[in-house]
Amino acid sequence: MKVLVAEDEAVILMQYKMALEGRGHHVVGARDGEECLRLYEAESQNASAGACPFDAVLLDYRMPKMDGMEVAKRILALSPSQRIIIASAFTKEALVASLKQLKQVVELLQKPFELDLLGDVLEDKEIFSQLEMLNVKVAEIKGMNPTHEQVRDLLEGLNKIYAHGTKDASSLSSASA
Repeated sequence: MKVLVAEDEAVILMQYKMALEGRGHHVVGARDGEECLRLYEAESQNASAGACPFDAVLLDYRMPKMDGMEVAKRILALSPSQRIIIASAFTKEALVASLKQLKQVVELLQKPFELDLLGDVLEDKEIFSQLEMLNVKVAEIKGMNPTHEQVRDLLEGLNKIYAHGTKDASSLSSASA
């Protein structure tokens, strides 16, 4: 995966970069919101039409020059389907109202978090685990190199089918009684 990480703390940025590159990801780092946006816009020019230049963008919520929310708004204006993850030490409840302003799905990582969790979130480990529980052949899905959005939508769709099927099955058993 190609990941853009914006984090103003040099040591934390280095830790993220080392952890993700250790898992085989390509990481581009920025130390503030303006630099992040410049890097994003430059990569956007090299991306094919309609494609997101990064598989994911990890933004620190509070950064100098431009905060993570403003960067997220501007990135989503350029690429509405860009996967964005906001990392923040603020409580989830305090951020929910801000995140709703984006009117798009944005993931949230509560700081501090284990570096393995960052990799797991980027690699959709939890989603793939849930798909395995639904007897989906995860290796085949991964072989198709789906986007995060496609994997999330697959899980959501299967959960709806399963919930609908369970509801139908329970109504049949109560009707026959």
